[in-house]
Amino acid sequence: MTRARMDKQPSEVAAMFDAVAAKYDLTNDVLSLGQDRRWRKAVAAAVAAGPGRRVLDLAAGTGTSSLPFAEAGAYTVPCDFSQGMLREGKRRLPWLPFTAGDATRLPFRDGVFDAVTISFGLRNVHRPQDALREMLRVTRPGGRVVVCEFSHPARAPLRTVYSEYLMRALPPVARAVSSNPEAYVYLAESIRAWPDQPGLARRMQDAGWSRVAWRNLSGGIVALHRGFKPDPD
Repeated sequence: MTRARMDKQPSEVAAMFDAVAAKYDLTNDVLSLGQDRRWRKAVAAAVAAGPGRRVLDLAAGTGTSSLPFAEAGAYTVPCDFSQGMLREGKRRLPWLPFTAGDATRLPFRDGVFDAVTISFGLRNVHRPQDALREMLRVTRPGGRVVVCEFSHPARAPLRTVYSEYLMRALPPVARAVSSNPEAYVYLAESIRAWPDQPGLARRMQDAGWSRVAWRNLSGGIVALHRGFKPDPD
């Protein structure tokens, strides 16, 4: 299996990411024209990790997204359900506590993290709403969630250009740099099918997160959503 279907069966998505693990970070850097580094900085600022904090980084892949939190002094757990990604991450960053886990059934106790974050992974989860509830469960009261995900550009001209890039330019670029270009066709399709910014905010609120807000990055190509776990009454 090299390309997942749009019904996002977990075994297919995991196999797809296993196949691209070795060149995943390089391919993302090329396909995003280097913007992925800027997006990671925005996530780090929103998570606001620091010494004494516990951060769960879901869909962490090879751990690139986890480094800013660990370097800020937080105890950081990179978690992913792709064994290939985890092996590649452990090879590169052996000091990080990589953990295998399904976002819809996390292997952690209630309320153990100060912050949970997921970057470019929620749309690949089989049941995103279940994942949002699980994130809430493992976060302490008053803790936060930060979701960085591809979204829908705010301006119509950019939406048109971006859609053309996803479906026409991205596949040939992926063929040139990726070990599994078919995976990136699926990823482009999954971006187009994902809810817009208000739609994701509603999903987060329905899962129990409060004070949900978002801001656009790169004109809305990416959106950064943040929410907080309510304190008990």
